[in-house]
Amino acid sequence: MRSPARIIDAHHHLWDLSHCDYPWLMEQGVVRFFGDPAPIQRDYLVEDFRKDFAHLPVVKSVHVQVGVAQQDSLKETSWLQSCADAMGLPSAIIAFADLTSPDICDVLDQHAEHPAIRGIRQIVGRSAEEDAKTGTNTLLSDPDFHKGLDELARRDLSFDLQLTPPLMREAARVLGAVDGLKVALCHAGSPSDFSDQGLAYWREGLTAIAQVPGALCKLSGFGMFNHDWDADHVRPLILTAIDLFGPERIAFGSNFPVDNLYASYEHTMQTYLEVVQDFTDAEIAAMFAANAERFYQI
Repeated sequence: MRSPARIIDAHHHLWDLSHCDYPWLMEQGVVRFFGDPAPIQRDYLVEDFRKDFAHLPVVKSVHVQVGVAQQDSLKETSWLQSCADAMGLPSAIIAFADLTSPDICDVLDQHAEHPAIRGIRQIVGRSAEEDAKTGTNTLLSDPDFHKGLDELARRDLSFDLQLTPPLMREAARVLGAVDGLKVALCHAGSPSDFSDQGLAYWREGLTAIAQVPGALCKLSGFGMFNHDWDADHVRPLILTAIDLFGPERIAFGSNFPVDNLYASYEHTMQTYLEVVQDFTDAEIAAMFAANAERFYQI
């Protein structure tokens, strides 16, 4: 099986539970939309990440904020920068910031003091159950959120978009209206209904996101919604995304350690590679490294 010479993991997480407050990681006995987090409720550091990808040629990585308490968001960024400085990873940091905050400019200034900062993720949608609790899906109609997106574009910071299929059309309208904003769609829009009707609905939303100028689709997180996923399951999802975005706007990520609940790092990447074997060497190299390298400027 053909493999790329380099892999850039476009979506993963790290955490030190003694350094920052991660409410969802520290809450015991609560099953999340992706399953029981108990096995990953421990520190996950650069050395653990390197142990997981082992012999695979992961040369750079993109760290995406992981639900740190809002008051610790800058502390998380500082810790991640110290990891990058000392350990060489992560290569890019996607931090949390509340884009509706009246002091968003000051917050972004403080994040930008760290050289590895490349963007912000503020989750728009998780699952129907969690959306109902958090109300995050109301962000799309909030004028202050729109202003925050404008500020990201002005600073050449990207926006990592995590949401669910019912929100994709509206998100495409809102994000497409922000001139110059770079958008990275997390987890291919989190499809979870794998019926013919559900997949058609997801594809409609994904089609809308693909029309957003500068949008990148990150393929990751498949284990969160199908714990027994394999190549047959993800093939139509991956090929649909590539069909809509083109190989030049696709990046693969592990979503580790969350997806380590259901598959090893090697299984994850080898399954991705199995699905894309009909693409050219140049297209495979782009999807597994060059696209993320260009988008996140690393």
